[in-house]
Amino acid sequence: MEILRVENLIKTFQISKAQQKKLDLQSNKKVAVNGISFETRSGEIFGILGPNGAGKTTTMRMLATLIKPDSGDVFYNDISAVKAPELVRSKFAFLTTDLKLDMKSTASKMFDFFAELYHIPKEAALKRKEELFESFCISSYADTKISKLSQGMRQKVSLVISVIHDPQFIIFDEPTNGLDIIAAKDVRDFILQMKEEGKCVIISTHLFDLVERVCDRAAMIIDGKIVVNDTLENLKQGKSLEDAFYEFYLSYQSKEQGGK
Repeated sequence: MEILRVENLIKTFQISKAQQKKLDLQSNKKVAVNGISFETRSGEIFGILGPNGAGKTTTMRMLATLIKPDSGDVFYNDISAVKAPELVRSKFAFLTTDLKLDMKSTASKMFDFFAELYHIPKEAALKRKEELFESFCISSYADTKISKLSQGMRQKVSLVISVIHDPQFIIFDEPTNGLDIIAAKDVRDFILQMKEEGKCVIISTHLFDLVERVCDRAAMIIDGKIVVNDTLENLKQGKSLEDAFYEFYLSYQSKEQGGK
């Protein structure tokens, strides 16, 4: 059983005076993530849902060891991401819309480059490439320059490269952002396939529809805090996830204002 455990993550950033004024803050410190904890495991899709600026992307980047938390930790099967970031990086895939591809290269060459970086044997890499390219309908465009591919196709190439090493933990930040309906469906189907293969999948999004379609459990983040974490059924309570979210949001705002 693969388990990802997130314990009390806190991350603060220094901001400019203009940002401080815009956010109406008393200091030049902005708490982006404020004590986030959750746990997820094999064969489960865990969603992190929240509005822009809630702390979703900062949380995902700490999970992916791209930034270090001020305090707290992330454990991949009891291996600390803070103490052993190099060790845990081989265990997960991280897909973000910020992933930059070499526009002068091709999907095939990019795949081969990353396969070599991960020290994947040539025969195994070739088999993996055939499987993934066929699954995402990339084969016909494998030797086309990435600069000539659509945004949706580039996103699929990024996804394929991110899972090249067949990791047990899949971390996707806004995986369908900017995609057309066909490309978005391909990505959703892939996420569900990862669940069937027993992977531990975490997705961050502001799209209620995506969470309802694929997630088993979800946490709602507001102002860097998890305000609720439960199964989709318990979160919705017979309502749409969107309606449920707004109820939680209004309740949170009311408590915050009442505490001031």
